[in-house]
Amino acid sequence: MNETNENIHQYPLDIKVLNPDETAEVFKYFSESLQDGFVRIGPKGYFFTTGINEVAPSIYNMELKPDDTWVISFPKSGTTWMQELVWLVANDFDYATAEAVPLVARFNFIEGSMFSSKKSLRYYSDETREQLAALFKPPDHIAKLPRFIKSHLPLSLLPPTLLDTCKVVHIARDPRDIAVSYYHHDKRLKLMGYTVLFSPLFDNVKESWEKRNHPNMLFLFYEDALKDLPSTVKRVAKFLGKTVTEEQMSRLCDHLAFDNFKKNKSVNMEIFKKLNLSCKDVSPFIRKGEIKSLIFNIF
Repeated sequence: MNETNENIHQYPLDIKVLNPDETAEVFKYFSESLQDGFVRIGPKGYFFTTGINEVAPSIYNMELKPDDTWVISFPKSGTTWMQELVWLVANDFDYATAEAVPLVARFNFIEGSMFSSKKSLRYYSDETREQLAALFKPPDHIAKLPRFIKSHLPLSLLPPTLLDTCKVVHIARDPRDIAVSYYHHDKRLKLMGYTVLFSPLFDNVKESWEKRNHPNMLFLFYEDALKDLPSTVKRVAKFLGKTVTEEQMSRLCDHLAFDNFKKNKSVNMEIFKKLNLSCKDVSPFIRKGEIKSLIFNIF
């Protein structure tokens, strides 16, 4: 692998490019992907596009701030829902800003720039490239404080002192529902090509589960939150050192109710439609949020 980033020397995990036969096999089934290639990282073989080569060392070595708040998960685990909950509780229920500023701009997707492959850059317009660069900023370019950061990376690929420095919320979900949601998610994005990135799922979740008793880790299950949202809000508020009145609780639960949430343009990635990165004839970004939907919702 080419050492294109000076931080690569401070990155302890091996990044292995798939061999030609493996790459051919991936593109055989995922021919629509606009990614250049794929790699596996570390002993567990986490699967990514080659765009991670530049991003991973920068993230691993990024400077953390004590008031950073992170939401991490395997993709399609209820991440967006939890981000909105966390952001509103942490920001004293500032619904005006939440409505005016898209969630993707309020919560930096720390590894998002890895999707800007050479192949996809040829696909983007100049406007799209500029807007994506603004949304998916490198770690050292996030200026607004306090910072709210989203990641689908496992803990072993994040800064080693993360839990000793920052508040981290991990949201986990039934793998069967993740499979359905991930299928529809990648189906709607033109640039993904149905590749199951960030896998293996169980290792990703297990890394956070093993740290669930750390005082700076709040490990939540999507199913529990969906069944009893007020209790989850109280847990998040306590974790962040916030209080919630009955009136605030009622409004937040109504705001996060799925029928309302899926209509919220601030969270449903309308910006990707505007940038022509989302297929308009498939399921929306915020789809159903159901539990145990595998049998019913593949098609």
